[in-house]
Amino acid sequence: MVGSKSKVTVRTLQEMKRSGERIAMVTAYDATMARIVEAGGVDVVLVGDSLGMVIQGLDTTLPVTLDEMIYHCRAVARGLKHAHLVGDLPFLSYQTGPEDAMRSAGRLLKEGGCESVKLEGGEEMAPTVARLVTVGIPVMGHVGLTPQSVHAMGGFRVQGKDDASAERILRGARALCDAGAYAVVLEGIPLTLAARVTAEISVPTIGIGAGPHCDGQVLVIHDLLGFFDELRPKFVKRYDELGERARSAVSAYVAEVRSGEFPTREHSFGAAPPRIAAPTPGSEPEPDPPRKAYGPTGC
Repeated sequence: MVGSKSKVTVRTLQEMKRSGERIAMVTAYDATMARIVEAGGVDVVLVGDSLGMVIQGLDTTLPVTLDEMIYHCRAVARGLKHAHLVGDLPFLSYQTGPEDAMRSAGRLLKEGGCESVKLEGGEEMAPTVARLVTVGIPVMGHVGLTPQSVHAMGGFRVQGKDDASAERILRGARALCDAGAYAVVLEGIPLTLAARVTAEISVPTIGIGAGPHCDGQVLVIHDLLGFFDELRPKFVKRYDELGERARSAVSAYVAEVRSGEFPTREHSFGAAPPRIAAPTPGSEPEPDPPRKAYGPTGC
């Protein structure tokens, strides 16, 4: 859909899978970046709970709240016209049951301006997905390496490397599809497993660290642009090193401020100050009369 000016919808994405057109998805967390990535031609913008790590400086996504997600989704929504906007349901905003999930997802759509929501989990989340879809909330699933389960997984580790876990991921993707999910993110799994899942479910798969056989790909924008140095996963391709370039630019600014090179007349407002003639002898103004005292407080 690069260059398309039509609105990307759930139906658009499903048609892209059927036609073999790859889906490009990235994260964004504010209106400025949303405008940039949309101008670049992305199909889907995800406001991920990854904002906890790349925006808030946390070690995991777990502390991110629903109110924080709504705030960032609302900002991103203001910057988009054509790309589809999906928001992450944060930890414990949906795992406590379908009704809680419905209230949380409803807030992301109503208050955050999202057009769909994403949640993590396989077979165990299928009833929740079905409940959301029943009330008209589109859902993107997420299986494999699920960051909200980082402690249970013992860290950010590739999943599905043995037959049992691979089969569990495949069953989970099928269950999400059967429950009505319009797409499924496959994160941190072997490329052969991702290819099998993609072939066996009817909805688009979006890969991140899952190889080239998915129907689309997603990257965190801070990774893609080289802003985030704390983690450098193998699956991330850095398309620029804007972090390094930004540091150089800021250093140049600091040096010019300290040397007086910035700002110049070019960066200033107004004309040159008028020249004031020195007073002629005898033309000095009369001195002001003595001020009246108003008491110890001066008021």
